[in-house]
Amino acid sequence: MNPDLALLHPYPFEKLNQLFADIQPAPLSPIFLSIGEPKHPAPEFVKQTIADNFNHLSTYPNSKGLPELRHSIANWLKQRFHLQHIDVESQILPVSGTREALFSFVQCAIDRKQQSYVVMPNPFYQIYEGAALLAGAEPYFLNCTIANDYKGDFDSVPAEVWAKTAILFVCTPGNPTGAVLSKDDFKKLIQLSDQYGFIIASDECYSELWFEQAPIGLLQVCAEIGRHDYKNCIVFHSLSKRSNLPGMRSGFVAGDAALLTPYLKYRTYHGAAMPVQHQLASIAAWNDEQHVEDNRQAYRHKFDILQNELGHLLPFKKPDAGFYYWLQVDNDEAFARRLLAEANIKVLPGRYLSRDTAQGNPGENHVRMALVASIAQCEEVVSRLKSIL
Repeated sequence: MNPDLALLHPYPFEKLNQLFADIQPAPLSPIFLSIGEPKHPAPEFVKQTIADNFNHLSTYPNSKGLPELRHSIANWLKQRFHLQHIDVESQILPVSGTREALFSFVQCAIDRKQQSYVVMPNPFYQIYEGAALLAGAEPYFLNCTIANDYKGDFDSVPAEVWAKTAILFVCTPGNPTGAVLSKDDFKKLIQLSDQYGFIIASDECYSELWFEQAPIGLLQVCAEIGRHDYKNCIVFHSLSKRSNLPGMRSGFVAGDAALLTPYLKYRTYHGAAMPVQHQLASIAAWNDEQHVEDNRQAYRHKFDILQNELGHLLPFKKPDAGFYYWLQVDNDEAFARRLLAEANIKVLPGRYLSRDTAQGNPGENHVRMALVASIAQCEEVVSRLKSIL
């Protein structure tokens, strides 16, 4: 077996199961705020499109995806991020969920003959680290703390690290912090990429869950500065959060054709093409914005409920975007255990989403609360927390 498998950490939810192994939950119906799995209903028109196209179960999908799907994604990108041009043949690639794409892109992009870093936020989506380790690269953790608005201090990265960096991962809006990178942040990163030659991989899967203002994206900044070839810039988008379709495994990668062309070649061997019926349903989802706005409104309402009802008891800070509270507590593991034991509410200790560094563990003494439960359940969360706090 690949010896690098031994480098992988247990997944956060394995650690959570161990933390809760000796706890008898309160005798109440369980409420799960630990996993970022959307629980809002999937759009009916998407489900109907899948049902209407079951005949494609007998069709092999193409790794490049249907032209109609790539066109619908291009139209969405142009409208959402104000792009003047994006080529549907070379700058867009549908993928079977961005988790799969984030992992496989790193395997394709890392040159194992060189000692490479993959720079990533800390805390982070665990796939970034696992992908780096299994590609033979070394993760470099950029601590995201309240002192830097949970965005990370890019100026703190030594020049010798940037010089060996193959990929920089950013997640905006951030998982778990909800922090959003600004136009100036992206411009700085593009300048660093030009100076040192690394790829910027922007995970923007939460981009459509916002409150006041739609987050800016990497390709949008590229377009504004006239970088229409999106050199060394790649974005990852998904229908999982935007459209409540995590089980459909539908997303896309877009950006620099010089990177996506060899990545497509890799994918023809990798064999992770999206089923045709899911591609057709994805077209319907990318072409519709009303269900996305309805989704945003539901999340806004849930944040308002917790903010208004519990803000005097817990230091809730509404995120810039996304559906997570990144809540500071005295002890993240103790807090999570108490909520399960006294209220049968599951949350995730922040230290399980981050790594120890010389400056400490930035996830420690935070908990991630995913507001994915129904509005009724969120109201029940308020009631239970009031009773114990």
